[in-house]
Amino acid sequence: MLNSSPSVAKSRVEFPSNLRQFPRMKPRKTWREKLADDKGLPKIIHIPPGSRARWKAATLVVPAPREVDALMRKVPRGRLATINELRAALARKHGAEAGCPITTGIFSWIAAHAAAEGEAAGRKRVTPYWRILKAGGELNAKYPGGIAAIRKRLATEGHQIVKKGKRFLVDGFEAALVKPAMLDAA
Repeated sequence: MLNSSPSVAKSRVEFPSNLRQFPRMKPRKTWREKLADDKGLPKIIHIPPGSRARWKAATLVVPAPREVDALMRKVPRGRLATINELRAALARKHGAEAGCPITTGIFSWIAAHAAAEGEAAGRKRVTPYWRILKAGGELNAKYPGGIAAIRKRLATEGHQIVKKGKRFLVDGFEAALVKPAMLDAA
């Protein structure tokens, strides 16, 4: 008669005896730790003449993450700013012709995730990342909670969201943009 229970060969994982030789992985940094790491920034970069047409500037500021976070915190309830407004304010602050679009976008993303991390830890006042839009008034799907959460937060502040194709935009966002002086204030 056949045995009805399948036989399972137990395999054992053998670890090398020299396991201590392998380097341990560092624990991941929290979003707040990433935000606090300035990495020697800000920096002013002088753009070579051949690349100036592409950047439309001769000097470019690469901001520190905390600078981007501080600007985002200046946007009051009911008002909005775009990444381009943040870049322009950073350029004015540092006397450069332009702000780096890549690092400003990355650092706004880090600030947004640090704010969500703070909210999860029980903080009441966090960086209002949902008030920062992409160029043209588009919602940033990469911010915590995605489009659905950002729509909800903006709707509670009185903004109307419209869908155009695959994009979600704040209707009439130009009227709600902060004044440049508000971002320039110390």
